Amino acid sequence: MSRAEQIVIGEAPAGWQDVVAVARHGASLALSDAAWARIDNAQAIVQRIVVSGERAYGVNTGLGALCNVSLQGEQLSRLSRNTLLSHACGVGAPLADEQTRAIICAAILNYSQGKSGIHRQVVEALLALLNRGITPQVPAQGSVGYLTHMAHVGIALLGIGQVSYRGQIVPAEQALNEEGLVPVVLGAKDGLCLVNGTPCMTGLSCLAIADAERLSQWADVIGAMSFEALRGQLDAFDASILALKPHPGMQQVGKNLRMLLAGSDVLASSEGIRTQDALSIRSIPQVHGATRDQLAHATRQVEIELNSVTDNPLLLGTPEAFRVVSQANPHGQSVAMAADLLCMAMAELGSIAERRLDRLINPMVSGLPAFLVTQPGVNSGMMIVQYVAASLCAENRQMAQPAVVDNYVTSGLQEDHLSLGTSAALKLHKVLGNTTQILAIEYLLAAQAFEFLKTQGFGVGTGAAWRLLRERIPAYDEDRWLAPDIASSAALIKDETSLERVFQHCRDNSADL
Repeated sequence: MSRAEQIVIGEAPAGWQDVVAVARHGASLALSDAAWARIDNAQAIVQRIVVSGERAYGVNTGLGALCNVSLQGEQLSRLSRNTLLSHACGVGAPLADEQTRAIICAAILNYSQGKSGIHRQVVEALLALLNRGITPQVPAQGSVGYLTHMAHVGIALLGIGQVSYRGQIVPAEQALNEEGLVPVVLGAKDGLCLVNGTPCMTGLSCLAIADAERLSQWADVIGAMSFEALRGQLDAFDASILALKPHPGMQQVGKNLRMLLAGSDVLASSEGIRTQDALSIRSIPQVHGATRDQLAHATRQVEIELNSVTDNPLLLGTPEAFRVVSQANPHGQSVAMAADLLCMAMAELGSIAERRLDRLINPMVSGLPAFLVTQPGVNSGMMIVQYVAASLCAENRQMAQPAVVDNYVTSGLQEDHLSLGTSAALKLHKVLGNTTQILAIEYLLAAQAFEFLKTQGFGVGTGAAWRLLRERIPAYDEDRWLAPDIASSAALIKDETSLERVFQHCRDNSADL
């Protein structure tokens, strides 16, 4: 996707794909006229409150446990600036640029609803960060739900902190100057609007959904290769059998497997060699399908949140007839639970892959040379890569423990139930990274197993996937440095066009089968 593409938000509901287009692929972001009108209306309500002196949380009061401290005049602008400075206290390594961009995009979507009260020029400044390639350096750790991450984004608008710009880390003020931008002067409620809501967990989850969608497809491809290399019994994937347990994800995986394995001479010649396969082989539709169903559920939760109003307080109505409502829409329980659930689902995708690849290297169950190498003994072959996969599975199991059920008390008992949704989304990103590596290892091993079976014909999809990997990685004849091979396999899995090549080959050949 080119940077020339533009995503316009404000009319129809946004999808996770819109966030990914902006955050990962460099599409520009713009708001519709209707969205700008909503933003201006809410800001006019803020100005009416400031003039009237009516107490409204976060507009002319302190924050959190200081909500009963009234402020006025110049204090309101100082409160907004001080909110960003005091809340920008995250620690740890910075987020990846695409992660920060996703967070900013989700925040702008929230403001476009017109219930926040943020000044137009602040939203314009956030759009400029995205569209000019200025990405604040945001420490990954320190959020119990929101606040710190967006505060680090916010201080960049003031010309404070470091940003990623043109491939370098430079002071925010320098990047703004080079783009002809001036630091933003904040008004009443702007600071609270910038740190409030659920854009951190929601934006991060949109990127995670993109990766989970792709990995779910690759898991079917690679799992089918392992199934074929182990001469699995195709009856387990029979459409009429799977239809007796009609989970949608399971049906889709079964369809994919049958398409990928169609025309396999290896499987045709192996029919009846065993009564039933091990569960990690015959239950691919059930396990992969369950992951797909949880992904579908998580996607619904995230997209609802993406199109929700998640500020506190909310400004409703018009300047002539308005309501200011303090509530808890910034609580991210729905997204936190969705991210935790998806974390578990993706960990299971890696777990069953590790069990399959372990069978590939074990001559007692594979019927293939030990560790998939000729001259075992002088060659260790694929022995230790299974250790690596097991280690990654162990890490995933630890991270699959839910973040949302943990809880702490913050802000002097005022904020005494927390979602930990950003933590849930960040560990989901780590699980997705680990699962990518596990599948990359299985891909390597399944392709190597094919080297011992290539006198027979493979399935239309599995054969295409084998040839695709061989374009980058040669067959394994004797021990060599394996780390670069794993990295090349993982890079192939991350390449969105490669997956389409495999499935397109299946579609092109389906009429001939």
